[in-house]
Amino acid sequence: MSWRSSCFPRRLQPNKSIWRALSTTRLHPPNIASALALRPSDDRENVTIQVSGTVRTIRKQKQRAFLQLGDGSTVHNLQAVLDPGHTQGLSTGAFVKIQGLWRLAPPGKEQNHELHAQHVTVIGAADPERIKKYPIQKKFQTAEFLRSIPHLRLRLPIHALLARLRSESEFLLAQYFRNRGFLRVQSPVITSSDCEGAGQVFSLNAGAPVSKDCGGRLFGEPFFFPQPKYLTVSSQLHLEAYMQEHPKVWTFSPTFRAERSDTPRHVSEFWMLEVEMRTQSLQAITDLVEDIIKSLVQGLQQGSFLEELITMKLSSNKLQTEEFVENDETLTDDGLSNRWAMLNEGPWPRITYEEALCLLQERFTSGKSRFFHEPTWESGLQLEHEKCIAAVVGDGRPVFVTDYPRMSKPFYMLPSAPEHSGSATVSNTAACFDLLFPDVCEVVGGSLREHRLDKLETSMAYLGTGANGNPWRQTAGPNEVSAATKGGESLDWYIDLRRFGSVPHGGFGLGFDRLLCYLTGMHNIKDVIPWPRFYGRCDG
Repeated sequence: MSWRSSCFPRRLQPNKSIWRALSTTRLHPPNIASALALRPSDDRENVTIQVSGTVRTIRKQKQRAFLQLGDGSTVHNLQAVLDPGHTQGLSTGAFVKIQGLWRLAPPGKEQNHELHAQHVTVIGAADPERIKKYPIQKKFQTAEFLRSIPHLRLRLPIHALLARLRSESEFLLAQYFRNRGFLRVQSPVITSSDCEGAGQVFSLNAGAPVSKDCGGRLFGEPFFFPQPKYLTVSSQLHLEAYMQEHPKVWTFSPTFRAERSDTPRHVSEFWMLEVEMRTQSLQAITDLVEDIIKSLVQGLQQGSFLEELITMKLSSNKLQTEEFVENDETLTDDGLSNRWAMLNEGPWPRITYEEALCLLQERFTSGKSRFFHEPTWESGLQLEHEKCIAAVVGDGRPVFVTDYPRMSKPFYMLPSAPEHSGSATVSNTAACFDLLFPDVCEVVGGSLREHRLDKLETSMAYLGTGANGNPWRQTAGPNEVSAATKGGESLDWYIDLRRFGSVPHGGFGLGFDRLLCYLTGMHNIKDVIPWPRFYGRCDG
């Protein structure tokens, strides 16, 4: 029999003829998920299996011991029944191999079958005295505490599930793009400019600056690079270079933001899926985004991820853990299921920035909604405004908001409408969009790019961005490095992409971790990232 590592209890139900053929065979399921999927028929109870895993808990009695075994392949543990002689050297955290009979469990047990051990081998022992000081115990522990030990919280079933969910999501996304003719490319992490223009970038230094002593002599080591360099905030500019030769490209890579924000939505290092393609239609880009996310959700629904997330949600309620959403009403059993189901409802609503602003102002003046920040054209959409739009317009579905004011967007965005012939005036909005999800708000942002050389140079002048690549907003804090204040390598290479011929194109960036936050119902983005880095914290 062939075993698939992705099979789960509800997906594998061998028939009687298979079990008759295996009546004298010892089975070695590749993981505990596969073992729990075994359903031997009543007339074939003496099926011998062998599994390996980590001891989650062990409860010893006079005549027998009960052991919970896990290996990260499922949130469900496998229960093994041991004789007292098999418990020698066993404790929580030990890695063991158990061989025994797979039998029906007594009525009332959480799992249908249990393993009656015949042979137990300790592969990796855990010191029972030290394990008493193990930081993760079966009791209430705050999410903030668990973030301080990321190397150990990975052993928790919920984080094992998140690791598998991330892995399957990356596979499904790569499969989606490959099947549709997109070329996956690699973009640099070390860059010369701030693509987003916010000025909140991490500076990359190696060595100390050369200085002069009181005698005028030079000392110190020169910087590794002759000009300031930064950790990337987006791969978009480099994807545009690839796009000149390849019609449709994408990448999936880490990005970095030096924002001094410690909110449930912000971290300093996160993963972005970015796409660049030849198109003249913003609608084509938003349609692609919608199709990507729907395809991903449908692929994940083929597995047991939603079922396991609901199981962990119920378990967290018993322990009163803080990892799931604070507003528990959105995450009842049906709530999480409906959240996934609503993503497949379509098409998703689309609304312009101007229409959104009118809606917000009407609700603000009528008292239907209370905002701390009054919605105005110049101030942009605040988080409270985005939540209102997602709730009122989306009604449980994501909402595309298009055509934002140009002054709030980067220089490379195409105006929403072409300029009047022979006039120097430009449109005051950009051909761009943000995709707002309920609760987590902005998950995707994209636009059409200015592909005409003269218009790009005009846009850079209009927004106060010169060819040296200095952003037009300077908001860096004490521990941040602003490309605007430090200068930077020329963006002449980016202008070359227009200078030597270009085509109409556009693209987007999808915040992978925020999307996972929405799909899993986790309250804080720091809890879906294995090793979160955020303002004031970088553990491990």
